Amino acid sequence: MRTSEALLAKHFGDLATVRGILTYKLSPFEQRAFAGAISHGLPNIFRRIRSKIFIVAPPFIVGYLVYTENEKEHQRLMRKNPDDFKDDK
Repeated sequence: MRTSEALLAKHFGDLATVRGILTYKLSPFEQRAFAGAISHGLPNIFRRIRSKIFIVAPPFIVGYLVYTENEKEHQRLMRKNPDDFKDDK
């Protein structure tokens, strides 16, 4: 078997040999996916929200106010003026 045929016969993960790098794996059955999710996660969420709320919220509030006022104005401008049609029969 030639070298090119040997490379074609290998699977994608076996194409190269990496030396000097150690990898460690833990079985998915031994991991605790939600370890500390409530005791550490929830306080961290509240801390992050409290630290960023005054940075993120004002642009959204301004955007909402601009949008609602523009929608009100648009609806007002789309109405027909009754005085324009008082002479029609």
